[in-house]
Amino acid sequence: MSSTSASTGGLPVRVLGGPTALFEYGGLRFLTDPTFDAPGDYPRGDARFLTKTAPSAASPDDLGRVDVVLLSHDEHPDNLDTSGRALLGGVPLTLTTPGGGKRLGESLGDRVRGLADWESVELDRPGGGTVTVTGVPALHGPGPREEVEAVTGQVVGFVLTGEGLPTVYVSGDNASLDAVREIAGRFGPVDTAVLFAGAPRFPVLFDNRVIVLDSAMAAEAARILGARRVVPVHYDSWAHFTEGREDLAAAFTAAGLAGRLDWGKDA
Repeated sequence: MSSTSASTGGLPVRVLGGPTALFEYGGLRFLTDPTFDAPGDYPRGDARFLTKTAPSAASPDDLGRVDVVLLSHDEHPDNLDTSGRALLGGVPLTLTTPGGGKRLGESLGDRVRGLADWESVELDRPGGGTVTVTGVPALHGPGPREEVEAVTGQVVGFVLTGEGLPTVYVSGDNASLDAVREIAGRFGPVDTAVLFAGAPRFPVLFDNRVIVLDSAMAAEAARILGARRVVPVHYDSWAHFTEGREDLAAAFTAAGLAGRLDWGKDA
C-alpha cells in the first residue's frame, strides 16, 4: 500500500491505511488512531481475532514530528495496536475517551487526556494563537448509548477550530448519524471531514449491523455536515471492513456528492 496525500483546501492529509492519518493544522501535526503493526491476527479481547490484511503505508519512524494523537478509543487493536501504543510515549499529548484517558494515564501520565462530549482543550500554536480541539459524540454501533457502550465501549470524535483556520471534523469509530446531526448543529458547515467508514460488522454484534459508518451513511454524514471535502479512512487493511473504496465512490456518486471526496494522490 502506498500512502496518499489529500490536499483538502490547504489541509494536506496523509492517509496511511486503516484509521491512521496524519495532517498539519495550525502548525501542529495531528495523527489519528495509530496502527502500524504487520498484517496478521490480533486478539480483540473476547477469544476472537481481528485480521489485518495489509501493511501500513509508513512506520512510526517515517512520520516525523507528531504533536497530538487523536485517538478514537484505546480498546481495539484496529484503532490502537502495539506499535501505536509505543508511539504514544513519545508524543506530547494524546486526546481520547474519558475511560481511555484513565487507562492510558497509568503509563503516560499527563501526556494523555480524556475528553467528554463537548469538552474542549486549547493547544498553543507554534506561531502564536491557539487551536481548540473539542471532543464530540460518537457511538461504536447502532442503538442507545448505554446499550452500545456496554458492548463496544466508549468512542469519541473530534472537531478542530481556530482563528483563521478551517473547521475539521474527525469522526472516530462512529455509527450514529444522530451524533453527526448534533455536531453539525454546533459546528457546521465543516470544511474537511475525516470520516471513518468501511461498514465493519460481526454476526455476534448487534445482529450483524454496522458498528462504524457504511458508505451510504458516510455520504449522508457529508451532506448533514455540509462538508466541503471528505477524506475517508478506516475502509481498508482489515478483514472485518465490508465496504471499500469502490463502495464509497459509488455511494457518494449516488448521493450527488462525488465532487466532495478527496482520495489524494501517491505521496
